[in-house]
Amino acid sequence: MQQRLGGKISRVTAVALPVTRHASLATQIILGVDPSVRGTGYGVIRVEKSKLLALAQGTISCPKDWERSRCLAKITQTLRDVVREYQPTVCVVEGLFFAQNLKTAIIMGEARGAAMAVIAEAGLEIYEIATRKVKQAIVGYGAAQKIAVAKMVQRMLNLAELPAPDAADALALALTHAQENSRHGLNAPKKI
Repeated sequence: MQQRLGGKISRVTAVALPVTRHASLATQIILGVDPSVRGTGYGVIRVEKSKLLALAQGTISCPKDWERSRCLAKITQTLRDVVREYQPTVCVVEGLFFAQNLKTAIIMGEARGAAMAVIAEAGLEIYEIATRKVKQAIVGYGAAQKIAVAKMVQRMLNLAELPAPDAADALALALTHAQENSRHGLNAPKKI
């Protein structure tokens, strides 16, 4: 199936220490997911005390000529591989937005559903954070451009290269969740 889907997991760092789901409260591995049928972004970070480390990032890309069902299968399989390899302790997904086009909203919902099913299947808690809130937390401006988010993510995680837009959004989700948890739940994200 992996060959049919043609997906590979992109790694950010060559060295990643293994962490189990029963890690201490001071250590968390956060999976961020920015769902889309043609380009689902994901990012995995480790938060240990005040240190942030990017473990993996990538975009699950699907060509325009693929059927949606094939794209959903690729999203599912790739996220299963990421969850199996990095054993996140929590997941955060982009919050729902209101699309003007009903068909677009349904298609986006399919990608979100495929991603959330994999995460729930793994037994992880799932939180959602609105896009504007992520931009506010990362850049300081709720209507920031994607490039500004990507540059701040690169800086915050000390990445050698600018992450791809969808991967940057997923990493930004994970970073925002880490920031909110460090505030002792004053601004708790919505659990779903």
